[in-house]
Amino acid sequence: MTTPRPFGRALCAMITPFTDAGALDLDGAQVLADRLVRGGCDGLVLSGTTGESPTTTDAEKAALITAVREAVDGRASIVAGVGTFDTRHTVELALAAEKAGADGLLVVSPYYSRPPQDALEAHFREIADASGLPIVLYDIPARTGTRIEPDTLIRLAGHPGIVAVKDCSYDFLGAQSVLSRTELAYYAGCDEHNLALYAVGGAGYVSTVANVVPGRLRAVLDAFDEGDTARAALLQQRATRLIELTMASGLPGAVTVKGLLNALGLPAGPVRAPLRPAGRETVDGLLAAYESLTAS
Repeated sequence: MTTPRPFGRALCAMITPFTDAGALDLDGAQVLADRLVRGGCDGLVLSGTTGESPTTTDAEKAALITAVREAVDGRASIVAGVGTFDTRHTVELALAAEKAGADGLLVVSPYYSRPPQDALEAHFREIADASGLPIVLYDIPARTGTRIEPDTLIRLAGHPGIVAVKDCSYDFLGAQSVLSRTELAYYAGCDEHNLALYAVGGAGYVSTVANVVPGRLRAVLDAFDEGDTARAALLQQRATRLIELTMASGLPGAVTVKGLLNALGLPAGPVRAPLRPAGRETVDGLLAAYESLTAS
């Protein structure tokens, strides 16, 4: 069996850098994008959860795609987050992302309104019908309030424009059920699942932690592909503390990653309200975990 990998294996859910004044920092985005690709990322996912998409404008989203595309210059895929709680607005963003040069679209379940599964399926189909770009369905019910049920994913897999899933469902059995019955490319959306999902046929990951250590996470997949499963497990385990502090500290990943990137002197800047920056104690803990990982 050949696992489909339409956007590569190692994808980063890239932050959206802002200036100290809170404006979109396109120069910083280009510097960060180049660093991530040189560090081993096959693809960059823009304007997702980690990219603070709810607080960026439509114009900012399009400008970010254009700037990152220029910086990447064909070296990695660009997947643009376009999902909203409004089907019509999501279609508009999908068409704008296509025009700006994205290679694919990340479409999250409509949040707040919590549509039933038939309405959810119709939402995704309308977006897939409207755009010429391949679509990654983003299943993150803890944030949206609505699960994309496995049966719904299996039906949607029949649409030629729907090619992948970013899985943040924390339902490992459900993911395997869809993997076994479809040709959808399954990307781990939770860093602690990167190796586990890959080992059962997943396509790779869309990682928040990759903003900081892209090469360390890619090395896990490389070791597995080389048949050294023991080393792959060891490398995944070594990253656990940084993953834990980044993703399970009670703060959103955008907050923790930006705090660490700023401490390392890399482009990040502030988060936008209602988020607030990480405190000194949090950043110190992240720095200690980062230094321990990169020294190993």
